[in-house]
Amino acid sequence: MRALTRAAALLLTLLALLGGGMAHGAGRGSAAEAQAMVGKAVLYLQQHGRQQALAEFNRPQGQFRDRDLYLVVFDLQGNGLAHLNPRLVGRATGDIRDADGKAIFQAQRALALDKGRGWVDYKWPNPQSGKIEQKSTWLEKAGDLIIMCGIYQ
Repeated sequence: MRALTRAAALLLTLLALLGGGMAHGAGRGSAAEAQAMVGKAVLYLQQHGRQQALAEFNRPQGQFRDRDLYLVVFDLQGNGLAHLNPRLVGRATGDIRDADGKAIFQAQRALALDKGRGWVDYKWPNPQSGKIEQKSTWLEKAGDLIIMCGIYQ
């Protein structure tokens, strides 16, 4: 039943995206697209298992990369399991701070444990512009994983 509800929510989000156009233009993903990507990733994880899902999430030309949208996956201890930057995969990332000193993972973990999903704001390098930009990341807790996708402002 829960998977059906999640699938229905994902379908509604995707239909809204198809009818609503691109809020941020051709080069930037929207908040709805980031949420849809995380929802799709959670379903993929449930259907294919952890090992196959992480391999797909890390695939450079995979289905979980779209313009400036990409997945980030941590376990609850802050170990990087999927990221656009392969140097962060397999690394303890719980102490990473943004340009303003915000402990990013600590904020993400606290939200995941408290509410299970939501948005976290911080500053992060945009892979397209190469500049540090304001970023909002949607996250969902899936078992012992936190699956995230963010948008640049």
